[in-house]
Parts: sequence; structure tokens; C-alpha cells
Amino acid sequence: MACSNLASTLFFLTLLVTSALAATNTTQCPSNPYQDPQNDPCNALGYIANNTLTAVAFVYVLLVVLIQTYQIIFNGAKWMLSMVIGEYIYCLGFGFRFALNRNPDSLGIYIAEDLMIVLSPCFFIAANYVLLGRLAREIDCAHHVLLPVRRMALIFVMSDVATFIVQALGASMTTSSVYNSALMGLHIFLAGLVLQLVSLLFFCIVYARFLYKVHSEEQAIWMRDSKRHWNGDWRTLSAAMAVSCICILIRSLYRVVEAAQGFHGSLSSSEAAFYLGDTLPLCLAIAMYVPFWPGRFIQEKAAYPSAKEMQDGRELSVSRTALV
Repeated sequence: MACSNLASTLFFLTLLVTSALAATNTTQCPSNPYQDPQNDPCNALGYIANNTLTAVAFVYVLLVVLIQTYQIIFNGAKWMLSMVIGEYIYCLGFGFRFALNRNPDSLGIYIAEDLMIVLSPCFFIAANYVLLGRLAREIDCAHHVLLPVRRMALIFVMSDVATFIVQALGASMTTSSVYNSALMGLHIFLAGLVLQLVSLLFFCIVYARFLYKVHSEEQAIWMRDSKRHWNGDWRTLSAAMAVSCICILIRSLYRVVEAAQGFHGSLSSSEAAFYLGDTLPLCLAIAMYVPFWPGRFIQEKAAYPSAKEMQDGRELSVSRTALV
């Protein structure tokens, strides 16, 4: 919760600072911004945002976040709040694309749109980080996680916050009217994206190893819910989380390649690439938790030590007593 609040505060501070920088922009814009958007020096997108595509994405994300808001209220899992917060920000980002269609040369609107769409996945990633620890405790297999469960979520979430700050700093600098400053901002932003990709990739390895260990060494737990309906089987949630992580990983890779191409690369100036490489994977990543909401699989007791940890604690206590 604290990390979500911190990230939200940093996000809106970045938005405020970059909007102030946009107000000082003195670039001469063409009288007709719709005539040649690709060569328009004031059009940061390099194209005119399509309202139909924007509407589809906006409505889709809005439906997902409203359903998940209902789920978090009535089915629990308040520790997934970071994902819900990120989805509201993501939805607002698409709302600003409508404004960009009417004012394609507005740097202030572009900054708001870009920051909300680019940085909101940090909240989605943080939710998956926390979910692994909760799932491991729920099935009493925390000992199969490569990192200590108590610290794992904190380690990955803090890395997520750190990469968020780097990306936000870089994104704010790219709005500078001084080319060298803007270029440095792009490099900083790219570094943040790469660090986020590396962190996420390492997390996916940790998660894959966890599932492998449970499958190979804990057959009773792996088959624990085999006689239950699929929407009550913990393996269903684990599969949904795997798909979510893969989708975010694909999106992160796309963003790294896009930033590496520079300000006006083939990817950054293509609306089709934006929807295929960024929007579609993220929409799938967040939609996985609509039918498979973690609160229906994981009880609040998962916040406490698992049976394995409690047993180890008792054994340690007994051994100390014997020594005394």
C-alpha cells in the first residue's frame, strides 16, 4: 500500500513538473496540424490519434477496472490495489488521447497521455510481485521460492519503484526544448525501461522455478484442487499470473526497442505498433484477473506465516530450549 501511494505521488509530481516545462515550449507549430502530422515538429506522436481505437481501448480498460474494483470490495485481496490504481491511471491516459485528437500539437496533453500510459504498467508489475508471495503462502510452499517470501515482494516492489523513478525522470527531460537535454532524457528513460525489463525477467525466472519445484516435489499440493472446478483450482490462478507476466514482458520488450530507436523511430510514430506492441499485451495482462480474481483463490490467512514456516519456527524454538 505504501509503495502504491509513493508511486502515485511521484507520478503526479512528474506530471506537474513536465506540464510546467511544456508551458515554456516555444516551438513554432503549423497552422493546420492535420495536414502533415508525421513531419509536424509539434506533434509528439507523429500521427493523429484514431478516436475509434482510443474509444475501444478506453471502454475496455474502464470495464476491467470497474469489475476489479467490485472484486476488491466484495471478494477481498486488497493487496491487489496497486493494479486497480494503475488501471485507473491507464484509463485516464486513453482519455487524454481523445484530447490529442482535437489538439494534436498540445505538448501538455501529450505529456499527460504519455506518462499515464507508459508508467501505469509499473503498478501492474507490483501487483504480480505481491501475488507470488501470497500464492506461495496459500499453498504452504513458500520454501520453494528462490528468495525469502517475507522480503521478496519488498525487494521486487522497491526495484519497480526505482525503475519507475528513473523512467519518470527520463520522461520529464524528454519534453525539454533543448535537444541535448531531451536526448539525455531519452537515454535515462531507456535505462529505466531496460532495468525494469531485467527485473521483470528475473521475477519470471523465480516464478517459473517456483512452479517447477511445486510440480516436481509437491505432487500432493500440485493436485490438491484437481477435483474442484477450474475456478477454484489454485493452478488456474497460477496460469493466469503466468500469462499476465508474459504479456507485460512482451510489452516491456516493445518499449525498450521503441525507445532505442529514438524520438521518431518506426515504432514510436506508428499507431498500429502502439496498439499491437503496448496496448494489446497490457489489456490481456490485466484482463486475466477478471475471471481469475486472486481474492477468490487466496484467503487473508495467507498474510500470516505458512505451515512450513511455523513448523520450522517451532523446531527452532525446541532446539534452543534443549540447548538451554
